[in-house]
Amino acid sequence: MRGTTPAGAASEREAAAWVRDMFGRVAPRYDLANHVLSLNVDRRWRARTAACVRDILRRPGARAVDLCCGTGDLTHALAVESAAAVFGSDFCHTMLTTARRKIGRAAHLFEADALALPLAGQSVDLITIAFGFRNFANYEAGLEELRRVLRPGGALALLEFSQPPSALLAAAYGFYSRHVLPRIGGWISGHRDAYAYLPESVRKFPTAEELARLMEDAGFRQVHFERMTGGIVALHTGVA
Repeated sequence: MRGTTPAGAASEREAAAWVRDMFGRVAPRYDLANHVLSLNVDRRWRARTAACVRDILRRPGARAVDLCCGTGDLTHALAVESAAAVFGSDFCHTMLTTARRKIGRAAHLFEADALALPLAGQSVDLITIAFGFRNFANYEAGLEELRRVLRPGGALALLEFSQPPSALLAAAYGFYSRHVLPRIGGWISGHRDAYAYLPESVRKFPTAEELARLMEDAGFRQVHFERMTGGIVALHTGVA
């Protein structure tokens, strides 16, 4: 299985079910946990992602879809002052309910699995995913599905946790993510297992260079990535 592997999941179906249930449980305090655990830097990461795709968002008639939108932070950032039609999608209903309260009518929301999108081929100009691609049950299949729905010349932007290239920073971040993050995240959310999953999923996730190669293998062109905050996060972009 080339995708997320939660403890006890023996198949892609079981992995997806575990992830959906986990996000449903942490949704009520998900935003608070994110902001506390990142010291609010997560807001800057999303702002940078929105700025990176601003040219597409300014095109009248363009369609943008924020997949794995969670509670809608990036969806809302894309929709602000956007000439494009912005959609947010997630496969966790509880997350979408929270997003609706936050976004209002700024964007359209729909519930769907990113591995089987209810979208016509070549119907979207932009796809963004913030901290959701890592949770796909199958990375290669996911990239193929994203490319299917993107129009030729359409863009993909993936904001995801990564592994710092500095050995010293990697060690410090590893200690924080294994020993501090689960305690704080568990205390805020009431579900420590969810925040124990986070560092383990990052550890198993492809490096920034490996993810870029996966995108190229799936047919994306002009693949580029930039590291942020010392490399604990990377923003990948590519053209269909």
